[in-house]
Amino acid sequence: MQNFPKKWIWQHEQYPCFNYDKESLIDLLIQIEYNHGILNGISKTINQYDMQNIELEALINEAINTSEIEGEYLKRESVRASLQKRLRDDFDSSKDNSTHQTDALIEILIDCSLNKNPITKERLHGWHNSLFISGYSGLEKIIIASFREHDNMEVVSGAIGREKIHYLAPPKKYIDADIQNLLKWIETSTENIYIKSALAHLWFVSIHPYDDGNGRIARAISDYILSNSNHLETDFKLYSLSTAINNDRKGYYNILDNTTNLFKNRDYDFTPWLKWHLQTVNQAMIEAHKQLEYLIEKTKFWDRHKTDNLNERQVKVLNKILDKGSENFEGGISTKKYMAITKKSKATVVRDIQELLEKRCLEKVEGSSGRNIRYIVKL
Repeated sequence: MQNFPKKWIWQHEQYPCFNYDKESLIDLLIQIEYNHGILNGISKTINQYDMQNIELEALINEAINTSEIEGEYLKRESVRASLQKRLRDDFDSSKDNSTHQTDALIEILIDCSLNKNPITKERLHGWHNSLFISGYSGLEKIIIASFREHDNMEVVSGAIGREKIHYLAPPKKYIDADIQNLLKWIETSTENIYIKSALAHLWFVSIHPYDDGNGRIARAISDYILSNSNHLETDFKLYSLSTAINNDRKGYYNILDNTTNLFKNRDYDFTPWLKWHLQTVNQAMIEAHKQLEYLIEKTKFWDRHKTDNLNERQVKVLNKILDKGSENFEGGISTKKYMAITKKSKATVVRDIQELLEKRCLEKVEGSSGRNIRYIVKL
């Protein structure tokens, strides 16, 4: 009988023991704890209403980005409606533009964040059922709320006929025992939570127990671990891990490929995966800092201008820029853009802008002039 070389991490004799160099991760873990402390400090300076909105936006970003990583694109307004419908008593049902898909995904993310009970196999099946409530993944009918019933589970990319195999999952006969070992480890391990989150993510993806949705559930497990160890005085995490992963989607798939393939991971070393995951968590926290600091600046802005007697048009335009962020409002606000937002004449818009300049609500973008003059909010 021919002996084939071992290619996948589940074939290694040490699996599922994931070796890594903890010493090399210490500086990164210190950075994460430092940034977590900053988040905690900033959160205490923000009023409850604004903090709730920040939490909701982080959850919305998590939902949108965990789907986008898998090539599914959700409308932000639908995700927001699903979340508000679930969490707010004053939700206006007449403006409900949620979908079954966004409702189900939000249920999973809320469960990850607020349900502190141990993850069970039945709970995983419930998450999977929510992801594929129709019983289909695209046009393909799949088994839902149950582990896959076939051995040949491959992760592939590329056009039909030229597929590239990135990973071959373990046979179905190993799934139940492997999942039970993973869930027991999540519940009992005293490992650092950020390392635990990264290893649980990798372990679940390595098992690949479902016909589809394995990546989203792996990220949900990571979220569960991080949320259940959240030391902030908030209901939900203030940062979105999936957003940070999606911002480096190519890097995410590359590191998974390099980690799960023994031809590439010859030393059976999981330090590179942990470094990537920890750096991604750290980046997610840094982005959350920026958002919180910007919210504080926005609050200070309106405090400075609360007696300026701005008209409804001016408030609308300023809020639109502030909500989006001046750096994201491409090119700044121009007379033409102001006209498009307010549906008013050029003469009215010119007067509005001049008043906003005089009241120091706006300032001219340096270097812009003539027909190309642009303005940004003066924070």
